[in-house]
Amino acid sequence: MRWFFRNPVRLVPLGFLVPILLGTGLLMARWATVDHQRPPLVTALFTATSAVSVTGMAINDTPNYWSAAGLVVITLLTQLGGLGILTAAALVILVVSRQLGLRNRLLVQAETAEFGIGDVARLLRRIAVTVFACEAVMTAVVAGRLWWAYDYGPGRALWSGVFHAVQAFNNGGFALYSDGLLAFARDPWVSLPLAFGGIVGGLGFPALFEAVREWRRPAGWVVATKLTIWGSVALLLLGFVGLLAAEWTNASTIGSYDAAGKVLASFTQIALSRTGGFSVLNIADLQEESYPLLIVLMFIGGGSASTAGGIKVSTFFLLGFTIWAELRGEPDVTVGHRRVATASQRHAVTVALLSVALVTAGTMLLLLLTEGVRLVAALFEVTSAFSTTGLTVGLAGELPASGQLVLTVLMFIGRVGPLTLGSAIALNTRRRLYRYPQEQPIVG
Repeated sequence: MRWFFRNPVRLVPLGFLVPILLGTGLLMARWATVDHQRPPLVTALFTATSAVSVTGMAINDTPNYWSAAGLVVITLLTQLGGLGILTAAALVILVVSRQLGLRNRLLVQAETAEFGIGDVARLLRRIAVTVFACEAVMTAVVAGRLWWAYDYGPGRALWSGVFHAVQAFNNGGFALYSDGLLAFARDPWVSLPLAFGGIVGGLGFPALFEAVREWRRPAGWVVATKLTIWGSVALLLLGFVGLLAAEWTNASTIGSYDAAGKVLASFTQIALSRTGGFSVLNIADLQEESYPLLIVLMFIGGGSASTAGGIKVSTFFLLGFTIWAELRGEPDVTVGHRRVATASQRHAVTVALLSVALVTAGTMLLLLLTEGVRLVAALFEVTSAFSTTGLTVGLAGELPASGQLVLTVLMFIGRVGPLTLGSAIALNTRRRLYRYPQEQPIVG
């Protein structure tokens, strides 16, 4: 077994599988449910996987099914999943020994996508400070609002603030309310902090740190940061305009709101739809044209080395620049006067095509296992699970155990798959001393 642990990439899935199994065991305890009945294995496994993978998809009424102790377990699992189990383990090692060995530095690098091994310890401190500072600010604003305007007691307001702040920044989607955050759709003091927390958490620390450090010189950002920051802004704006236009007259969502309420609810939903998983609108009541928009946004996801899922913003826009260069007949793919390496282009194509294949296979399998399910509903649930978003049209809770296991596997693959694949490709790069004769097959 020693050969297994020599490669840090192999430890990435194990680093997420262990807390999933531990969380499943904890959630199967009688004290984890409101009625003190032992939940089914599939329910506990699904919920633990959803928490650790920071998906937030639920198959039951979270606040009325899980007890306070069960909700604490879900919160801790979400926090661990958001930080990355390997990052959390490295933080513990850092505190105990005040230094990191080479192997542990490689493990953290695989999770955080940091470029330099020597800066891992400093990176981890910055990550910890950023995460807990953002969550503290969100907790203070949301808890204060609930205490001031909604007559919550101090303890209840603080617990609600902490729970939703952790879920928002880590791009989970569990909520303490049966209808999600519908009650706060037009309250900017609750919805906006959570929305911005989800945006920041979904950018990725490499891009976030460089953007903050070099905010005066965005032209000097590296290509990955440019693709992530400006790509996220473009997706947010396009998604916001698209959802606002599609739902403007829909009485079941925002049709009855005033103009300011429509704008706020649409912006918040789009900000949290890319990977956040919270719902401020009833997803099952959306217009048909809104579903393709959300499916695409969920599939793209957030930034690399972030709490978000999906194929990642940089991957999507790198493919876009590759197509643009091909249409123009350019010999190189360039972004901001920088030539993109051919290996990065191949990496993007590999991740995107494998992700499409997994979503397609998952959708087909869900349709085979469940009778009477609409294609768009199955595709929505599968994409939400694979991209670790957590939005649902209500289908997940109605699926048989086999269908819920399919979504469980997709959540796990969606969390560790792109990360493991990217690290494996980076570590498996090799150089040949020969090249075969070239041919040019007909394409199209």
